[in-house]
Amino acid sequence: MATKVTLRQRELKSGKITLYLDYYPPVRDPRTREYVRHDYLGIYLVKNPREGYEKRANKEKLLQAEAIRAEREVSLMRGQYGFLDKNVRKMDFLEYFRNQLPDHDQKWMRVYDHFFLYCKGRCLMSEVTVQFCDGFRKYLMEARQLRNGDKALMRNSAAGYWSTFRALLKIAYRDKYLTENLNDDLERIETIENRRQFLTFDELKALAATPCREPVLKAASLFSCLTGLRISDILELRWENIQKSPDGGWCIRFRSEKTDAESTLPISDETYLLCGERERASFSRVSHVR
Repeated sequence: MATKVTLRQRELKSGKITLYLDYYPPVRDPRTREYVRHDYLGIYLVKNPREGYEKRANKEKLLQAEAIRAEREVSLMRGQYGFLDKNVRKMDFLEYFRNQLPDHDQKWMRVYDHFFLYCKGRCLMSEVTVQFCDGFRKYLMEARQLRNGDKALMRNSAAGYWSTFRALLKIAYRDKYLTENLNDDLERIETIENRRQFLTFDELKALAATPCREPVLKAASLFSCLTGLRISDILELRWENIQKSPDGGWCIRFRSEKTDAESTLPISDETYLLCGERERASFSRVSHVR
């Protein structure tokens, strides 16, 4: 049986009239598991208005209450009950975002920093609407880099950040902190194809001959040039990732941090030697270089 939502009035001892919604049959809050029959809107009418402005105010408040009633009825038809938990709407969305960071990679932290700038350090759950999120999308497309404010954020970086933010919205909707799946009404940021840059053989030889105070950093740089691996993937490499290939050479078996795809990459003997001694070396030491 569908729940019927009726707008009702009740006179208070003060003489004012309070407006509330009557749900029949009562609805069950999926978060608290309690049944709710009455929902007071915090909207009050003047009893027996005499002045014109009082009559106009009462009329506007009734229209506002009726709009809320209709919206709640539609929400119940869609199975959306978030409006019942008023505490959720007052929650700090930034804090919720921040609590998600430990479970994700560094890109989430950068997206959080950009969103913090966009909302000026304040955002409640109730403020996270399609229009508000679309504003963040436009912000990313025009934003400057966090570490270098003189440079614009690359289009593909903006697209990746926007995709991460949409993933956050999906999680918040799944956890019932948002009453609707905002992603249904949000557009993507399209990526553009970049022309990849490669070092020439002479440039690579010049790099190999250039002195470096940190040998492991130089080795990791040359390793990246010879394999095409990102620095994030190199930092995750362990000796178990480097294996003998069927043809007798060496290969790397790894999962890319960016694409989360498993790959097998053949490497030359020269590239293998850059890894150092198998028992002691690891490119993860690069993370400690300052």
